Amino acid sequence: MKILCKDCLHLLDYSKNKLKIVQTKEITTFAFMKYLLFPFRLIWRIWFYLLMIISVIAMSPFILLLLSDEKYYGAFWKLMRAWSFFLIYGMGFRLRFDREEELDPEKSYVFIANHASLLDPWMMIASSKNPILFVGKKELVKLPLFGFFYKKAVVMVDRKDPKSRKKVYARIKKRLDEGLSIAIFPEGLVPTENVVLAPFNNGAFSLSIQYQMPIVPQLYFDGKRLFSWDFFKGYPGVFRVKQGKFIETNGLTMDNKDALKEQAFDLLHNELLNDKLYIKDTNRPNNAREFKSPL
Repeated sequence: MKILCKDCLHLLDYSKNKLKIVQTKEITTFAFMKYLLFPFRLIWRIWFYLLMIISVIAMSPFILLLLSDEKYYGAFWKLMRAWSFFLIYGMGFRLRFDREEELDPEKSYVFIANHASLLDPWMMIASSKNPILFVGKKELVKLPLFGFFYKKAVVMVDRKDPKSRKKVYARIKKRLDEGLSIAIFPEGLVPTENVVLAPFNNGAFSLSIQYQMPIVPQLYFDGKRLFSWDFFKGYPGVFRVKQGKFIETNGLTMDNKDALKEQAFDLLHNELLNDKLYIKDTNRPNNAREFKSPL
């Protein structure tokens, strides 16, 4: 069995009960380039936060006005889509959409997607003209400036508090009656990069059954490589976004929730497994941070 040592950047070979340390030029080169490029990547990351902060400050009067009344949410959504394209393209990224089925502007949906990048919410916003209401983590409210607007625009849930989850359902029902769609990242977190897809939570599937809304599965294939949470990685490139065929929920009851969740998980999981670039990013053999040293 071979595994990468986190501290020494050596390849450890446990064949025949003997430990051999094998120097690899690829690992050494990778480590050198990783740290050599870090200052440039750090500046690039800082540029992202500057873009976000400056644009939020510039838009703040319009955001406050459009969030002052729920009837303005359609206009607010158009502003958010323009902002999303601004951030994505401002960072040197491009989007390539592959839609197996198109949205009906008169219908409400539950959007789900895998979560591997800081840009995932903005990619979901950019992908849909249909206004979407996000269900997000309460912890993000603590972020300076962004948290203030986040609190107004997102239905927040404390995933550790069952009472919080019940209140979310009540708030969502009102907005669904207004024709909005719902977006939930069912993994509930950003999994470590060696995980293909983390287990799903129940929320998205309970809502889709309760309100008989189709599920729109989306897949983001390139976030781990282009813009993950790791400051040592990333570069401008093309984000591939695939919108799969919708999963219908007409006639389903809560007894079908687990089966529906499993169906959705299998769909996303199989798509990710069959994407060579995504799997290469996930099982990256020369990334020491993905392995724990046995020493």
